[in-house]
Amino acid sequence: MLKSKPKTRWTREFKLRALARMEAAPDVTALAKELGVDRELLYVWRRKFRSGGAEALHPIGRRLASARPFDEASAASSSPASDAELRRIEVLERKIGQQQLELDFFRAALRHVREQRPTKGGPGETPSTR
Repeated sequence: MLKSKPKTRWTREFKLRALARMEAAPDVTALAKELGVDRELLYVWRRKFRSGGAEALHPIGRRLASARPFDEASAASSSPASDAELRRIEVLERKIGQQQLELDFFRAALRHVREQRPTKGGPGETPSTR
């Protein structure tokens, strides 16, 4: 009888970091092995992020309040201001997630450029002032 692996639940932060590394990774399969994630799952996360931002990457545990089924009692007790505030928070969290991806991408690009840059001031050379 085959044993099934227990289902692993990944945090939103882990998913965002994995997506940032995926953008800079030359080999997604190697990255998936390093992270202990199925390669296909990385692509699923990327598709979800591109369609709905960081909010589309559900965190561990219960989904957000906006994803709960409609409940008349809670709808009657919620004020329009709190709904607007929740939407604003969702928009800001999405922006933060996108900014984190961009920061991680540019850090990796800068690291790559620094690694490719020839060393200056080797034997017999005059170091550049630039």
